[in-house]
Amino acid sequence: MKFDTPAGTNPIDRMKVVGQPFDRIDGRFKVTGTAPYAYERHDVGTDVAYGSIVGSAIAKGRISAMHLDEARRAPGVLAIVTAESAGPLGKGKFNVAKLLAGPEIDHYHQAVAIVVARTFEEARAAANLVRVDYERQDGRFDLAALAPDAPIVGGNSEEGSASPPEDRFGDFEAAFAEAPVRLDQEYTTPDQSHSAMEPHASTARWDGDELTVWTSNQMIDWGLTDLAATLNVPKEKVRLVSPFVGGGFGGKLFLRTDAVLAALGAKAVGRPVKVALTRPMIPNNTTHRPATIQRIRIGADRDGRISAIAHESTSGNLSGGDPETAVAQTKLLYAGGNRLASMRLAEMDLPEGNAMRAPGEAPGLMALEIAMDEMAESLGIDPIEFRVINDTQVDPMKPDRPFSQRQLVECLRQGADRFGWAARDPKPGRVRDGQWLVGIGVAAAFRNNITLPSGARVRLGADGVVTVETDMTDIGTGSYTIIAQTAAEMMGVPLSRVAVNLGDSAFPVSAGSGGQFGANSSTAGVYAACVKLREAVASKLGFNSTDDLVFADGEVRSGNRSVRLADAASDGEIVAEDRIEFDPAFTDAEQQSTFGAHFVEVGVDVATAEVRVRRMLSVCAAGRILNPVTARSQVIGAMTMGVGGALMEELAVDRRHGFFVNHDLAGYEVPVHADIPHQEVIFLDETDPRSSPMKAKGVGELGLCGVGAAVANAIHNATGIRVRHYPITLDKLIEKLPELA
Repeated sequence: MKFDTPAGTNPIDRMKVVGQPFDRIDGRFKVTGTAPYAYERHDVGTDVAYGSIVGSAIAKGRISAMHLDEARRAPGVLAIVTAESAGPLGKGKFNVAKLLAGPEIDHYHQAVAIVVARTFEEARAAANLVRVDYERQDGRFDLAALAPDAPIVGGNSEEGSASPPEDRFGDFEAAFAEAPVRLDQEYTTPDQSHSAMEPHASTARWDGDELTVWTSNQMIDWGLTDLAATLNVPKEKVRLVSPFVGGGFGGKLFLRTDAVLAALGAKAVGRPVKVALTRPMIPNNTTHRPATIQRIRIGADRDGRISAIAHESTSGNLSGGDPETAVAQTKLLYAGGNRLASMRLAEMDLPEGNAMRAPGEAPGLMALEIAMDEMAESLGIDPIEFRVINDTQVDPMKPDRPFSQRQLVECLRQGADRFGWAARDPKPGRVRDGQWLVGIGVAAAFRNNITLPSGARVRLGADGVVTVETDMTDIGTGSYTIIAQTAAEMMGVPLSRVAVNLGDSAFPVSAGSGGQFGANSSTAGVYAACVKLREAVASKLGFNSTDDLVFADGEVRSGNRSVRLADAASDGEIVAEDRIEFDPAFTDAEQQSTFGAHFVEVGVDVATAEVRVRRMLSVCAAGRILNPVTARSQVIGAMTMGVGGALMEELAVDRRHGFFVNHDLAGYEVPVHADIPHQEVIFLDETDPRSSPMKAKGVGELGLCGVGAAVANAIHNATGIRVRHYPITLDKLIEKLPELA
């Protein structure tokens, strides 16, 4: 199905199933422990072996020798695979560094070997006996030192944010110089880790020359394609299976070491092999969000109208990697006739930087939305009013291009009313609650709406059950449920009469999970397949036209005629397959984005500088909400992540040896919902016919983008202390508190 015109009235608009607050249909499997995660597959064979990965002990250099004899003699060892013994390997499109190194080393904890043994304990013990001689080379590990010489480059996260090296509109420098009120500040965000609950894990089995890998992966076809390319085997000989993913947040968008080495290990020993990265290996061996240094300049007249705005960001990555696209949202969020956005990339020898929890907009808004508050303070204008004054209904870089939907002002207005913004004291440091200084902050939320082609297969059985098959993944976001709701709405059956099978490369290729494109795109693909199935059913039942057909209550109706849906499959199952394809000429004609507003109240202890988030509110305008229960879960989870980025998350870089020191969840702290007493989410009533037949958009990343700045702005309102360098830890506050206390 080609999507090249605005969606008209269609069966989804009935909203009998879609849009209703159904609990997750996969929830019972998770709470009973019967959801088959990659490492827990007990159906792959009785002779399963276990692999333990040996990671590089240096960040830059080469291997001069590997001593494996002692490890080979260890109890239970079946094989040891290295780059030398594995033979020539390729590299996937989405991988910057090789997933099995040797002899060259690109980063610390890059895999250099896998030890396969009868048990996990034997494999781990033997891996500790592998001795590697290295020729260490000097590496580049300090972003601040490298930033002044970093070249201007473009980049694309492949997950929703892209930007050329430099983007200009008007004459920024002249307009900024003439502006009566100006801001010029630097903001920094640190390296951060995804910290998914389920580690990167895979189980691999060869059947002759055919490989099956059960893995934890967000994008099945991307992973399948890159695994085949890495192993130099035909793609049709590889199958990837990932029906349940215990969190990914961008870290599992791409093929990782666990899948490759599980496959190589299984090949070496002739039996299935399980591999899971230990928690300390994940931050250095997999990907992370790169640190940024961001400079923001804003010029405005005394009435608060922005005349000039510039956002420049510098980040680091391995050679061949992309920058963090932190400037993307600034080109679209606020009005202003003279604009500049640019990115610089420093080549570094730290582990690979890549997509994490709303790449681009998340760290970019952490800076931009503090700058907006600082500018509002300089102007003496309420922060919400300053944002409202600079709202725009057209793309500021392309003024002849309107937004398809834009309810930013309504998000701010409704949020202010619900949160009690009018009672906020605009002068910082004046509200006390016992030992706590109390403050309220706001930030705008923004995330572009991205759509990708997505396919599905739909089956109608003689029992009237509709079965959906697509390689779409569920990373805890509710894909099973919204896909089932889509099929139920289209075919006129209750949710209980729909079965959904996901995460298998044997199924049609979907959009996958990431970049806020998953839900809208994958359900649109199911919609397209159901349209085909409706046509096949109508033909089978002898209806001349589908124009006036109604599929409802398990029946197909036209005029006075009514036939049971199941009767269409009485002679055998009916199968239909299709995919949604979005016409760029149509989708790009208007700017499609999602908008929101985050409100945060914090308390800051007057003696210790401890920060406590007391309550949070997010107001979201993101097209049709397919399921308010699963959407709310995504948003409050994202809000919690935003608190982590604001207050605690930071990978500490050892600038001598080039690795992340706090590489586990003891040293790298993340918040949980219990840390925040009250979280509320409001979804504005919105449909966007230009987005898809579902008239929906994504919402997951929107719940994160801007949260960090809302926390920072609330802390400033509570204390008068402006922190521009994340995370906002006690040491950045405590020395300035006694005067306020």
